[in-house]
Order: sequence, then structure tokens, then C-alpha cells
Amino acid sequence: MSPRHILILGGTTEARELAAALTAHPGVRVTTSLAGRVSRPGAVEGEVRIGGFGGAEGLADWLRSEQVDAVVDATHPFAESITANAAQAATATGVPAVVLRRPGWRPDPADNWHEVASLDEAAALLPSLGHRVFLTTGRLGLAAFAHLTDLRFLVRSVDPPEPPMPPHTEVLLARGPFTVTDETALLHEHRIDVLVTKDSGGAATSAKLTAARRLTLPVVVVRRPPLPAGTEAVPDMAGVLERLGLSP
Repeated sequence: MSPRHILILGGTTEARELAAALTAHPGVRVTTSLAGRVSRPGAVEGEVRIGGFGGAEGLADWLRSEQVDAVVDATHPFAESITANAAQAATATGVPAVVLRRPGWRPDPADNWHEVASLDEAAALLPSLGHRVFLTTGRLGLAAFAHLTDLRFLVRSVDPPEPPMPPHTEVLLARGPFTVTDETALLHEHRIDVLVTKDSGGAATSAKLTAARRLTLPVVVVRRPPLPAGTEAVPDMAGVLERLGLSP
């Protein structure tokens, strides 16, 4: 009997952990697909492919040709197009699919959050909140802030961002997890008075929120895009294994 082939659409810590768990199951073949946007991705158990599929149709063709038995979308909560393509490809091929999404962050009563639906909305709100911005929305999408010539930005990302970006920008290349102590010191050192982040969830990058709370800084939080119609997410690896019929 040929092994059961599971495709993980990866790029997150949860995807790496899931790949390790699945490869430990006998009779399971695991392929993790990475978009290739990060130059130094973490090590992944099982087979790895790099690059896109060519949209929903290309992914559907790959599922058929590689005889995939199930798809797990464990991409970043803001990888909206990949999630949409995965849902369409799964429907077109009849391959079962499950979405793994870590729970989003929730504000503490002491937080001063300003929730917005997009980077453009975040940019429009910034001038009323502060002058020195800690921007932690990743290296993509900086064009939304490029017109804010009167503000100063500290941008943190894993890989160098590409223009256009705000004219007064300092880039900090770093990969989490980060501690509250380090984040507090960083905010002090750069005299940050407003934080901008996406609701990516998880503990690896949540320390900045605690640091901002302690310093009573306003935080602009970009909400997650909605999942495709009819799609539900599970919050953890146990939920995925249960959906796949691989629970201990």
C-alpha cells in the first residue's frame, strides 16, 4: 500500500511542528510547500518544495499529479491569496483540506488598541497617534506608509524590505521570539510612541504588545482577513491530527 500523502502549506512555526509530528506516523508521506519569500526558512521534516503552484488551478493539478490525500493550510494568517487558492483547489479535486490557524491576540483591559482592517487604514490613523513608529507588519506592504514623510519608522523584518517605503525608515533585521525585556528596551532606545502590528497571534512576537502596554503606548492592530466562505479553522495541531484521523 502506498503511503498516505499529506501536503502542508507552510511557512509558520505550527507548520514545522506539524510536519515533524506527521512524519513520525508510519505510512504517512509529508510534503511541505514554502512560498520562498524568506531567505533562511527553518528546518522542516519530510519533503520540502519551494515556490508557488500557479494559482488554484496549478495547485489542483499538483494535488492530482502527486496523488495528495489531504491538504493542511498552515500558512500565515495574512496569506489570504494562498488560503483562497487552497480552498478552491481542494473543492475542485475533492481532496480533504483543513486550515490550521493559531488563535489571534486579544486585548488586555489596560491596552490602548486601535483595530483596523488594512495597512492603508493603519497608515491613515498613524499621524493622530504618534510620530515615531515601530512597524512590525513584515517587509511586504511598506508602500502603504511611504507617503508619511513627517513620521519616523523603525521597521523590523526577517529579510530586508524592498522600496517603496517611508523616507525616514530604519530597518532592523531580526527573527523572533523576542522577550518583553528586550522589546521594552527597544521601544525606549528608539523613543517609539506608537506600535503597528498585524494580528498574527502566537507567543513568538507577542512580547511587543506587553511592552507597549507597560509603556502605555497606542497599538494599531490590523485584523486578520476572513477565511473563504465555508472554511473553518482549527486552532492547534491536535485538531489537525483529529481531522486527519491520526489522533494518538
